[in-house]
Amino acid sequence: MSKILDNNYYDLIISNTLAPSYDTGDNITYLDIRDSLLHVPVSTVNPCDLGRHPYNNFPFLYTLTSTTSLEKSGISTVQRNPFLALFGSGVLVAVIDTGIDYQHPAFKYNDGTTRILTMWDQTDQSGTPPETFTYGTQYTRDQINTALSAENPLSVVPTTDSIGHGTAIASVLAGSPNTAESFSGVVPQAELVIIKLKEAKQNLKQLFFVPENALCYQESDIILGIRYAFQASQQFNRPLVVCIALGSSQGGHDGRGAMDSYIDYLSLLPGIGICVSAGNEGNNQRHYFNSTTGAPYYNDFELRVGSNDKMFSMEIWSYAPARLSVDISSPNRESTQPVFPSFNQCRRFSFIFNQTTIYVNNTIFEEESGDQLILLRFNNLLPGIWYLRVQSIENEPFAFHSWLPSGDLITRETYFLNSNPDTTLTSPGNGRHQLTVAGYNDANNSILPESSRGFTRIGEIKPDLAAPGYQLTCAVPGNMYGTVTGTGASAAQATGIVAMVLEWAIVRGNYPRMTGNNVNRLLINGAARSSSNIYPNNIWGHGQIDVNNLFERLASI
Repeated sequence: MSKILDNNYYDLIISNTLAPSYDTGDNITYLDIRDSLLHVPVSTVNPCDLGRHPYNNFPFLYTLTSTTSLEKSGISTVQRNPFLALFGSGVLVAVIDTGIDYQHPAFKYNDGTTRILTMWDQTDQSGTPPETFTYGTQYTRDQINTALSAENPLSVVPTTDSIGHGTAIASVLAGSPNTAESFSGVVPQAELVIIKLKEAKQNLKQLFFVPENALCYQESDIILGIRYAFQASQQFNRPLVVCIALGSSQGGHDGRGAMDSYIDYLSLLPGIGICVSAGNEGNNQRHYFNSTTGAPYYNDFELRVGSNDKMFSMEIWSYAPARLSVDISSPNRESTQPVFPSFNQCRRFSFIFNQTTIYVNNTIFEEESGDQLILLRFNNLLPGIWYLRVQSIENEPFAFHSWLPSGDLITRETYFLNSNPDTTLTSPGNGRHQLTVAGYNDANNSILPESSRGFTRIGEIKPDLAAPGYQLTCAVPGNMYGTVTGTGASAAQATGIVAMVLEWAIVRGNYPRMTGNNVNRLLINGAARSSSNIYPNNIWGHGQIDVNNLFERLASI
């Protein structure tokens, strides 16, 4: 078995400059221009393996950022304009998600052939992996067309989307029109590149105290999916827009992680656009912020733990030069006593009057950001109110953020009592040059309550724009249609709009050097803004995406 699939190996993200010194022939997987994966044997997962290996070596865990149900921005104006009529022709759109129901009419031409140009199913080991990749199976357009004309398509191309999220996102972005369902994707003439992600390794979930049955994906597989889409763009010589409708609350929320860096690089290349969802953490009460400016130099805050959340992790990030200790007390007031910062120490605390175990990594500097990270991992938690004290060792002013996991990794019953809805953007939405998209309800022009808010932890202006994300009509596996809600749906809308701009700029030759970041700035310039708001702001970014306004402005230049 390939080590990237084998749960007896950790996948560690390391710099390409270090890879040759670790390479034994079959233990390195190239990720991108900056990083590789090092596959390290593990017999049994020890929580303190995170300590022996730095935090930033472990891939983050990502969750879905939309919900579908069986029950809908200026796009139609541009498509009806005979001088524009932009439908994504000549542009590739990539969806890195839970797969696709390739038999659905939303992904076929009128003659019944597929609009999927190429597909990589990371979960299917029965066929040939893509060139330069070591796992999964690649399916070409010809193979998918052969399957579609077969009596049993799944016997030829055995890939499905049992969750439905990827199918919904791909359809909002590029689904073929269906008049009876009042449905059309944003760019129904674009061709699709589909990456079906495998689920995260159990050893990574164990390390971050994620329940065994929780659905999540690991950062390294998403990075490889992006690279696959980029290779397809080069192979077919087409502009590309990538949609990432996934998010993670891990990390410093500063755009400095492995995936952020790769996306940032690609967004500055001609003909490559990347759109990511802001996340759905705006009203989950999973972020806490404190700034202590005067004596006494400590801050007490409270975490309510629901009865169904027996295990999870939590992160506290401060700013240099502050050095902080942490003290955790249970509902019956047993305490760990203060845990002071160190370089790579991992401490285990077992409580006497309840069965809870806590692992504390108080790392004086996290290697990617240089800031202090306190990682808390709880197991067999006692429900109720937990008490935390963060204290400045030098008795100086300090500030810190704390985040709980994203998505369904915990229930809504676990939250901070004095939470803060800001700085809740999920990765990779904190990076500088990708288009980070918030979600709003276009029926009443209100932001979605769950839409994550900016700015980033280091003050970068994010999200960039807001796009419709409430009950958008979408394809549902099994030839059905439903609705999808969330910032993932908004990101799909925005991805289609970026594809329209790249069609105008590159396919039609109006501006062949157009980068994804250039498109983002044009969309920001053309955004609709309300006179009652100040822009940019941490909820709407620079305003509501409006591609018609963008082209009106271009026409006047």
